[in-house]
Amino acid sequence: MILQRIFQLLFACLGMIGGYQWSHLVERPLGWLEPVTGTASVQGESYVLMGTLGVLLFAVTSRISKRLSVAVLKGESALMRMPAGDLMTGVGGLTLGLVIAVLLFPSIREFQGYGWALSLFVTGLLGFSGYRIAYHKKDEFAELLNGFRTGGERRKESKQFEEHKILDTSVIIDGRIADICKTGFIEGTLVIPEFVLEELQHIADSSDLLKRNRGRRGLDILNKIQKELDVHVLIYEGDFEEISEVDSKLVKLAKVLQGKVVTNDFNLNKVCELQGVSVLNINDLANAVKPVVLPGEEILVQVIKDGKEYGQGVAYLDDGTMIVVEGGRDYIGSTIEVLVTSVLQTSAGRMIFAKPKLLEKAQ
Repeated sequence: MILQRIFQLLFACLGMIGGYQWSHLVERPLGWLEPVTGTASVQGESYVLMGTLGVLLFAVTSRISKRLSVAVLKGESALMRMPAGDLMTGVGGLTLGLVIAVLLFPSIREFQGYGWALSLFVTGLLGFSGYRIAYHKKDEFAELLNGFRTGGERRKESKQFEEHKILDTSVIIDGRIADICKTGFIEGTLVIPEFVLEELQHIADSSDLLKRNRGRRGLDILNKIQKELDVHVLIYEGDFEEISEVDSKLVKLAKVLQGKVVTNDFNLNKVCELQGVSVLNINDLANAVKPVVLPGEEILVQVIKDGKEYGQGVAYLDDGTMIVVEGGRDYIGSTIEVLVTSVLQTSAGRMIFAKPKLLEKAQ
């Protein structure tokens, strides 16, 4: 409301200034100068026109002022959400465009009659173009500045305190990242790209019930991380319009920010390794903290279903690790002791192979 009144007052001031400047154009047609013998009456009529136009513009610009105030508040909100680096780059481009416009003013003023209008047009065009160009080239500017950084110790200190952890869609939906952040094992800044948020939104709006629930779970996890956990979260609003795949955008962003991708997607893990990007795989962390099971150990499990191969049975540990029991098909629904024969551990998870202890005794 206050901002709206400010705009109305500004229009009123412009009306008063215009009324004073244009009063001599309407005095003679209206007959104001015919009975006038001195300048005092002329000035009085000018003041009347000033006040009239001022009050008129104040009254009729209420709706325009309201829209302008709403636009200003939306722009201010967008600037507050914009990362500081993007904002500084855009302002730098805007400033450069305005400086170029100022240098062109002497030449533009030579155009008689239209010089002032042309000056306004060129100023707006160069300022807007400078902002847009700088904003879209911000990633290249960042890489250029990073190239000038020297000193190994300085770079290590910067990474230690400002290292970015970029979350992908799969790790957000998985939800374990919130528990990890709660324990304090994640340091630095969690970066959530806007294109990842858009993908989550599309999943949450899916007509498929399972996908919709997964998308909503991911949004709930993000809300929990932002509001309940003591961790710095950055919403990266930039995008790489020339890249269509979300995974490729994540790799590009990790290179620009010199950060690490946090994921549990096995394929994205491999792509990051090929591109030379550091990656933190939640499944690797989960496997690292699981109880160690070595070949030759005996464990008690419940066989619950058939395996892929003939005669196999499948059981699970409490942490979800799958156990393939050779010859376990005959024990489905039973709890038996098995002897671990081998353990296969990869980024996609861990699998334990075993055989019933009863068969071992029979041999």
